[in-house]
Amino acid sequence: MIFHPTVDAQTKKNIPKKPNPITIYAAGDIADCRKQAASQTGAAQTAALIATGIQQDKNAHVITLGDNTYPVGKAEEFSDCYDQTWGQFKQRTLPSPGNHDYGIPLASGYYNYFDELAGSNRRGYYKKTLENWLIISLNSNIKHQAMQTQLTWLQSTLRENQASCILAFWHHPVYSSGGHGNNKVMQDAWKLLADAKADLVLTSHDHHYERFAPLDKNGVPDAKNGIRSFVVGTGGAKLSPIFLVKDGSEVRQNDHHGVLKLTLANNAFSWEFIAAESKQILDKGEATCHTIR
Repeated sequence: MIFHPTVDAQTKKNIPKKPNPITIYAAGDIADCRKQAASQTGAAQTAALIATGIQQDKNAHVITLGDNTYPVGKAEEFSDCYDQTWGQFKQRTLPSPGNHDYGIPLASGYYNYFDELAGSNRRGYYKKTLENWLIISLNSNIKHQAMQTQLTWLQSTLRENQASCILAFWHHPVYSSGGHGNNKVMQDAWKLLADAKADLVLTSHDHHYERFAPLDKNGVPDAKNGIRSFVVGTGGAKLSPIFLVKDGSEVRQNDHHGVLKLTLANNAFSWEFIAAESKQILDKGEATCHTIR
């Protein structure tokens, strides 16, 4: 007689549930209808790509990395251009604002459109927990006391964090090989995230795709403890040149609009950059989280 081991009901109850993988589609520099109808824009192409992915995963989320509309973030730009393309994902979107969204006073078009999705009190930053991931959206357009208040909030959020993995996103990249280059406005936020052993940072602003090796708080490659970062300014606006390649830059392209697809798993993540027109995967990889904090 063969005896099979059994697991009683109480033991089953005590076995921790393995978190479900989370799919995220991300890009910035998105909706520009100044020369074309919404349906003919690059934003329509990237939206179609995301829509196909969501058909396969109904629980997927969408992240915007700022400059949601052009040229100045007016209400009609959101209603007539962004909403006609990426607007179909609005209720599953985690947005962040860019400098073009602040082209009108107080970025009122952006905040009126996204409302509470953009964070409370129109401050432009917030946090969300998805399974064992802490997701942090920051605002790189604020200055002086407003920025200091954001940094204090970020420090407190990171100190209280119980999640295993951390992803942060905003508009202006601390490190980029594009025309705007490195931007120090979020350097202090980067240092706080590096000290907390954050895993991922997503930005845009420069209209190209770029993947960096993990970098420490000073921007020096650190494969063990550094932050893996991406510039994904390929959401639909006109692509722009790549200039002086920065230390740690591993992959770059400015020939194709596209989106970054992330799969956030239990203490690990993987990425694919997918070109909008061809649906080709132009970059991919995987890594583990810094689980010891």
